[in-house]
Amino acid sequence: MLQRFSVLSLVLTPLLALTVSPVSQATPPRPADRQQTCDLLVAGGGLSGTAAAYEALHLGKTVCLTEITDWVGGQISAQGTSALDERDTQRQKLFFPRGYLALRSAIEEHYGILNPGGCWVSESCFMPYDGHELLFELLEDAAKRGRGTLHWFPNTVIKDVAYNPDGNQITSAIAIQHQPQPDAPPLNTLPLSATIEDAFGYEDSDLFQKTIIEFRPKFTDRNPNSPDWYVIDATETGELIGLTDVPYRLGIDPRSFLEPTSSSETNDPYCTQGFTYTFAMEATEEPQEHNPPDFYEQYEPYYSYELERLANFTLVFTYRQIHSMKPEEPRPGNVREFPIYPGDISMQNWTWGNDYRPGTSEDNLIYTRRQLQERGQLDPGGWLGGLRTESLRRGEENAIGFFYWLVQGTTDSQLGEGFKEPHPNHRYLSGFDSPMGTAHGLSKYPYMREGRRIIGRPSFAHPDGFTVWEVDITMADFEDEFYENALTPAALRHLWAVLSGLDAAGIASRELSREQVTRRSRATLFPDTVGIGHYAIDFHPCMAFSPPEAPGNYERPGERRGQGRAFPFQIPLRALIPQRLDNLLVAGKSIATSHIAAAAYRVHSFEWSAGAAAGTTAVFALDHDLAPYQLVDNLPSPEPQLEALQRQLSDNGNPVMFPDTSIFNNTWDQWR
Repeated sequence: MLQRFSVLSLVLTPLLALTVSPVSQATPPRPADRQQTCDLLVAGGGLSGTAAAYEALHLGKTVCLTEITDWVGGQISAQGTSALDERDTQRQKLFFPRGYLALRSAIEEHYGILNPGGCWVSESCFMPYDGHELLFELLEDAAKRGRGTLHWFPNTVIKDVAYNPDGNQITSAIAIQHQPQPDAPPLNTLPLSATIEDAFGYEDSDLFQKTIIEFRPKFTDRNPNSPDWYVIDATETGELIGLTDVPYRLGIDPRSFLEPTSSSETNDPYCTQGFTYTFAMEATEEPQEHNPPDFYEQYEPYYSYELERLANFTLVFTYRQIHSMKPEEPRPGNVREFPIYPGDISMQNWTWGNDYRPGTSEDNLIYTRRQLQERGQLDPGGWLGGLRTESLRRGEENAIGFFYWLVQGTTDSQLGEGFKEPHPNHRYLSGFDSPMGTAHGLSKYPYMREGRRIIGRPSFAHPDGFTVWEVDITMADFEDEFYENALTPAALRHLWAVLSGLDAAGIASRELSREQVTRRSRATLFPDTVGIGHYAIDFHPCMAFSPPEAPGNYERPGERRGQGRAFPFQIPLRALIPQRLDNLLVAGKSIATSHIAAAAYRVHSFEWSAGAAAGTTAVFALDHDLAPYQLVDNLPSPEPQLEALQRQLSDNGNPVMFPDTSIFNNTWDQWR
């Protein structure tokens, strides 16, 4: 039985108000309590980290996998967004990495149906706790099949790293694992904002007993010219990127011919996409009693259905329905007419609802490098995860308030009067056996859409460092008048040179005019592609001023201009390789993409593909006594070892390009 409470008054409000005594931060107060060796240290157990571990285990390696929560799966489990985001064509052709396909098969086998929730946003919506269980079984199976070894470290964060004398390799990492004190509440009783800083502290606290773990390579000095092990940053916000201080970007990039639709002429590191604490709610036969949380009036001015065509409770409930009492019942063509039965469960993830969208220096969630320095988080022993705890707390409150708005609210910040009616026949689900696995009912970690993004290594073609830009993937119409006004004539010419494919040289030299060329109808083809993805450029923009929920607040102007359709795209290896550190690889949302490109490079199957690429690359580098940058340092000249890596990925069921990919093929209609 799921535990069901009137949590707004009985559980969540007192938990969010609870204060924990400060934890002193220091260098390690004692030698490590445990030492662990591995071939790969994967930080972050989300989809990308799981995929990296999955491939390395299949290839017989020893993998240490750390995760701040106690679930693997990230988006589909600990973050609660257990509705697979996929493009129709890629889904119809089942053109996904092997591990992602195995996950889809495991879901279908477990439930007897791929879409047990009966949602309409996806062909697969399911319970978050099953996402963790099914993924962990896949990891165990990969270890068995490949004779690899998995060391799983839940409730564990990376606190510090050590480097070799040249400063170009990580030689060890210090982590902190926490468990509840004997007389403290169980894990997942308190929301993240009440525990995250404690989790990064070395000393035991009122809540947690701490174990200090030192990770080291399994073998050393095999070849002095190549790394002994690899560390993969697969965290949700790029924690190791911030901790190791490799070059990275955050937020909006300045407008240029590569990022022509940027909402800013200069960069803005504070405006990242909104984050979301998801929750689950259940339809009931009888109306329920709902009490407003103490903070409801603060957040009520924000909530909205957003658009008239979306102003329908049934539409919102069934959009991400993760449990259906009648999953195989035929659905009517109009989603507004989907039946809702008592016992149906919906997961909520709504832009003008439980999205929390800070975007100023006073409230941004992910600290910039300057802010990290000011707060001492780049000092030895000072790392606390790089997030603003107060914004996490406000995001939690905002999500709780959204549930009350759904069931009792009568206001709408964007549409005005006459659109919102109460729907009291619903319960908020909480408890350790609830869909989110928490006493408070919120997801264990917020669903993150954007984090720190590395800047790849400079080269002749990329003197400022490698990046995948907007122009590399978008299907936008650059004939729009906006670009004539927003870009200089020189920048416009450069833009069309990039878009003109084989005619680029003619445009750049002015031998051809813009009207004489046909724009390419595909994404940029990268010679070092190691994975694939396909999704629309999808924005949940930051708000214009602080706090996000302030009456009359509005989205950052111009942010949504960049959203829209994208071509099927590739994941270049250069986007996974940071500057300076030769044995650090980056996976997930923190690869080298721009702000606009990142809005497409963030969904479930992409995360898996990027993680599979990182895990396979690390193993390939170990087996061939080289560093990953050596696979791409001679591009565009042929790189035989890079080609061998690409063959290995493809042979193992991890596509590195879509069918019929060629610089001579500009017809991608079948993949749109």
